[in-house]
Amino acid sequence: MSSFVHYSVLLHESVDGLNIKEDGVYFDCTAGSGGHSLEIAKHLGTNGKLVAIDQDERAIQAATERLSDYSDRVVMVHSNFSFAQSIAESLNIESVNGAVIDLGVSSYQLDTAERGFAYSQEATLDMRMDQNAKLTAYDVVNFYDEDRIKKILFEYGEERFAPQIARLIVKERELKPIETTTELVEIIKRAIPMKAQVGGHHPAKRSFQAIRIEVNNELAIIEPTLRALVELLAPGGRLSVITFHSLEDRIVKQTFSALSSGCECPPGFPVCVCGKRPVVKLVNKKPILPSEKELEENPRSRSAKLRIIEKL
Repeated sequence: MSSFVHYSVLLHESVDGLNIKEDGVYFDCTAGSGGHSLEIAKHLGTNGKLVAIDQDERAIQAATERLSDYSDRVVMVHSNFSFAQSIAESLNIESVNGAVIDLGVSSYQLDTAERGFAYSQEATLDMRMDQNAKLTAYDVVNFYDEDRIKKILFEYGEERFAPQIARLIVKERELKPIETTTELVEIIKRAIPMKAQVGGHHPAKRSFQAIRIEVNNELAIIEPTLRALVELLAPGGRLSVITFHSLEDRIVKQTFSALSSGCECPPGFPVCVCGKRPVVKLVNKKPILPSEKELEENPRSRSAKLRIIEKL
């Protein structure tokens, strides 16, 4: 098995955006191989604390090794970032000074064939970020009904050929179970007209993204987690969030907009009756994008966007 490697996208921009205090408490909600965690830990004094969270046990092992020089101020937690509040409670942490979330799939997960994330390598249909989770891509492809598969492909993958792909998946699995990534890729290719496969993305890219999102419940947990982290933030504390596709970014943007907006009364009201006040302010109104240098070093970062907020 290859070593756990993940290029930390927008590393300095996201960490610098936290305005780290030496004695502060910080959460890296998606530790990966520890890139963001290491950069945060370097800014902390002996009284500071970093809680590094990841649902992939392999990531926790890699990050623990990478941060060994800072073990006196780092706590590693094997969990999903949606449990950030309960993690804080279990560690007797009342508030945090900052947090970072990188919503991307790690290079290790993409490049390790047996994890089943990649449409370019043969593997069993898995796609679980947490290997202890029950639902796999095999379950989605072989047991979801046609309408549900179509809905997932259309909503999570924005795949315009979702009806054709879902129909052919169901037809093929009646003959035999669809067991591998390559089998699924071939079905998707057959379902999409040849003229639509010329140029652009790999024909299976959108479908694989959609199934991965379903397996890991990726989109549903974003908004509640952001709101929970904002509750945890101390006044002046900051939250950096890195997204990689429009569906994620839309949720982050809308949630940050709602948290940073004030009165929602109709314009004609003489006085505010809703009592809504902003909870955060936007540090950057437009998303921060990777530099040209970063794009050259890591082409996978091309779709990344960074948004930062500060607790009022």
